[in-house]
Amino acid sequence: MNILIIEDENKTASLLKEMIEEQEHCLVVNICQSISSSVQYLTKNQEKIDLIFMDILLADGESFEIFKQITVTKPVIFCTAYDNYMLKAFKNNGIDYILKPFQQKDINAALDKIGFIKLSLSKINDLLEVRQTKPKTYQQAFIVESREKLIPVFVADIAIFILKNEHVYAIQFNGEKVSIFKPLDEIELSINPSIFFRINRQMIVNRKAIKDIEPFFNRKVIINLTVESAEKIIVSRLRVSDFKKWIENPEL
Repeated sequence: MNILIIEDENKTASLLKEMIEEQEHCLVVNICQSISSSVQYLTKNQEKIDLIFMDILLADGESFEIFKQITVTKPVIFCTAYDNYMLKAFKNNGIDYILKPFQQKDINAALDKIGFIKLSLSKINDLLEVRQTKPKTYQQAFIVESREKLIPVFVADIAIFILKNEHVYAIQFNGEKVSIFKPLDEIELSINPSIFFRINRQMIVNRKAIKDIEPFFNRKVIINLTVESAEKIIVSRLRVSDFKKWIENPEL
């Protein structure tokens, strides 16, 4: 790990360098003693370093001025004799705050913390890559009660889900109506959006159940289904545009 030290006291900088390089795979690549030299070095070499150890009070001002002059993308461990800058430090890439006079155990703990953070981020990135490459799976069936038995109702056989009197029902293509003991919002998230569309607050429709569409007042539309329904199936005005896009391009 390549490390930059920003410290204006030569003795402190040398001691810090020695302590850092006690850790395996840690190398101090440069020591800057001022705001101006730090900005100049980081402008040209920031991509070559992994971590910065930074004092707060430098000869030409507070090191926070560096962040105003250049975008610092690397994590920073602040080393200072003062504890009243802690909040400001953590608002400026700070991942640790070491008070002078520091000891070897303080430096080791800070470097170990960096290692833990890198390992955690690596695991998160791996997980995100897996999620991005692994195709999402959708619910294939719901377990429902029927005549004191539990039976599977396959999602592919469901024409519509409807919320009525605070209860959710699934109406199958064969006309059979069963109770689904899940909220409509949860059902919407679990089924394939290229096959099902939430047309309003009360209903989700299977595209195979749509026979035709009629214009309705106030820019709404009515859906005529292949299954019988006791009421008009109306797509809410705010959903009409998305519904038409879904009909034409279900994968969008």
